Amino acid sequence: MPMKSLSFLATLSLLALTLQLAFAADPSPVQDFCVGVNTPANGVFVNGKFCKDPKLATVEDFFFTGLDRQRVATNALGTSVTPVFAGNLPGLNTQGIAFARVDYAINGLIPPHTHPRASEFLIVQEGTLLAGFVSSDQDGNRLFSKTLNKGDLIVFPVGLIHFHINVGRVPAVAFTAFNSQNPGLITIANTVFGSNPPINPNVLAKAFQLNPRLVMDLQNRF
Repeated sequence: MPMKSLSFLATLSLLALTLQLAFAADPSPVQDFCVGVNTPANGVFVNGKFCKDPKLATVEDFFFTGLDRQRVATNALGTSVTPVFAGNLPGLNTQGIAFARVDYAINGLIPPHTHPRASEFLIVQEGTLLAGFVSSDQDGNRLFSKTLNKGDLIVFPVGLIHFHINVGRVPAVAFTAFNSQNPGLITIANTVFGSNPPINPNVLAKAFQLNPRLVMDLQNRF
């Protein structure tokens, strides 16, 4: 085959690979379902889970109950998250989606964080939330924020830092949905100040323009 043809084919192959990486997402299933199980019996390993023999699947594999029940938000931030992921709803495996209920005490906060593999819907069921996200450095780190009431919805683009806080006078409830079965979670404060082992305080002091003693105090807190 002529060298020019080989070069052209190589270029096409590289372009195809680049496009595949650029539009990467959870793989599309090639069968009706792949119910996740924790043992390899009668199954194969897909997306981090062993798949149950489809003939043994039941409706219970696709069913979750209790999202109507109020949770007590007792953590330090005043929130409680009830996840509905492939780990506790096996039928979600390979479906490319996940879900959660969030309960907020008064002033309850979901702190700034990102989901590296998913965009997110947040819809308010009860109460009033202030929610927002920040665009990337390339876009000038613009803040997009909105006060949300019952029935309101906001979208957090994939990978961007976002937050939500109860600004009402009563407890609040919201539901979130993700376009990945494993969206990932990077909580900014935990990552920066709670890394193991800790980041050199002088690095963080210079990055945040803070006194190193204050940085070490924040590291002790996280």
